[in-house]
Amino acid sequence: MSRIDRIEEAYARTDLPKFKVGNTVDVHVLIKEGEKERIQIFSGTVIRMRGHGMSATFTVRRIVQSEGVERIFPMHSPFVKKVDVKRVGRVRRAKLYFLRDRTGKATRLKEVIDTRRKTKAKAKKAAKAAQAAVQVIEPETGESES
Repeated sequence: MSRIDRIEEAYARTDLPKFKVGNTVDVHVLIKEGEKERIQIFSGTVIRMRGHGMSATFTVRRIVQSEGVERIFPMHSPFVKKVDVKRVGRVRRAKLYFLRDRTGKATRLKEVIDTRRKTKAKAKKAAKAAQAAVQVIEPETGESES
């Protein structure tokens, strides 16, 4: 490991979720206006990821008032407070520059539906329902009025 790698390791972020090109994300960005600070959310589709280490960046594209807007975010920037993955898109390209030429429904990507997560959610919901049913039955059978 070189000296540069060791120095960069101290500043690298590990709290960001794993996301890929094609995902729809909400990027929470710290905006400084004079002495005030606020967090602004930039929602869009990740069309590019480049670089590695501290120089890694990702580009998010969205349509605002029928005009395409792209913004490049450094992966390890302290101004990027949080990244929420809203949808996982299924793509076969590393860069989605072709979305720049498309408008409206043509910009949609196929969504990956995680069946494992759905099954776990269903099982958890069923367990909660069963537990609630047991709690409802217990007070009636537990008490006897004489």
